[in-house]
Amino acid sequence: MKRWKHRPEGSTWGDWGDDDQLGRLNLITPAKVLQGIAEVKEGRSFCLSLPLDLPGGNVLNPRRLPPVLSPTGDENGWRFNFHTKTINPLFVDVASDDRVILTLQYSTQWDTLAHVGGFFDADGDGVPEPLYYNGFKAGIDVIGPQPDAGRDGCGHLSYAHKLGVENMAAKAIQGRAVMVDLEKHFGRDHKYVNYDDFRKVLEADKVVVEPGDMLLLYTGFTDEIVKMDKKVDPARAHAMCAVLDGRDKRLLQWITDSQISALIADNYGVEAVPALPGPDNAEHPSLPIHNHCLFKLGLNLGEIWWLKDLALWLRDKKQSRFLLTAPPLRLPGAVGSPATPVATV
Repeated sequence: MKRWKHRPEGSTWGDWGDDDQLGRLNLITPAKVLQGIAEVKEGRSFCLSLPLDLPGGNVLNPRRLPPVLSPTGDENGWRFNFHTKTINPLFVDVASDDRVILTLQYSTQWDTLAHVGGFFDADGDGVPEPLYYNGFKAGIDVIGPQPDAGRDGCGHLSYAHKLGVENMAAKAIQGRAVMVDLEKHFGRDHKYVNYDDFRKVLEADKVVVEPGDMLLLYTGFTDEIVKMDKKVDPARAHAMCAVLDGRDKRLLQWITDSQISALIADNYGVEAVPALPGPDNAEHPSLPIHNHCLFKLGLNLGEIWWLKDLALWLRDKKQSRFLLTAPPLRLPGAVGSPATPVATV
């Protein structure tokens, strides 16, 4: 049976089929990949990820902790600086093998379409239900917390059976990207960027955004994080650099009309976190851009990317376009993922 009778106003639910799990990534077509490749002139690549142990601590988000490494092991001992001669006196190897406890959205990351949903009356019974993009249901399609959420006996306590990050990974995420240099125009003071501000930057820098492009925003946020050297200043962490004003409806409409295939920034949440106050005495999303992009449009968000090196190179060349390759981990059931993106110019 069809999961929904009604879709949120302005959403893309059903535009790529009732069972679509890719959303706006469908706009990265072979032609769009070729457009990205056509931007490569010098064969120079830029790493767009922070080290996975940054920002450091848990000031940005108290639930998200730095990665913890440990060795694997068995009845023969821990496999770290392990002398294989203890197994066979003729062996001359020294072996190390490790594992990690990793918060998937601690550092440079992708948000999947199962990361943020919303309450919406999709079946027309008058009762809003908790849903994700394209009407996939919390508790049925995205399960947890509960034992064996993955239904495979592996002990998963949460599992996205639909909209998981493995869909993004299989898509591969490679195509043309466009940089918008907010830091150049607004510096590193805290600035809520509205539609008028954003349009002025596009016009001043002659930036053209076309359907299927991935859009990146350079604000200088991760530059400041790196300077803090894992000692994040709580007073400054959420009060520095440019952030999109998600309460600006004209800005949300521009995101819709632009038909970008991904929205990425070097800051904590792309938009202001926390957002500016919503309408008095009216229900509203706490994070309006997350709601608009992930829930309604099927538009993935990238956060805490390292953009300084690329942004300054593009600024010097008076360019904005490049080839972006940015697959996440192919980890079935996950709702977010670290990313190690590469820009090629």
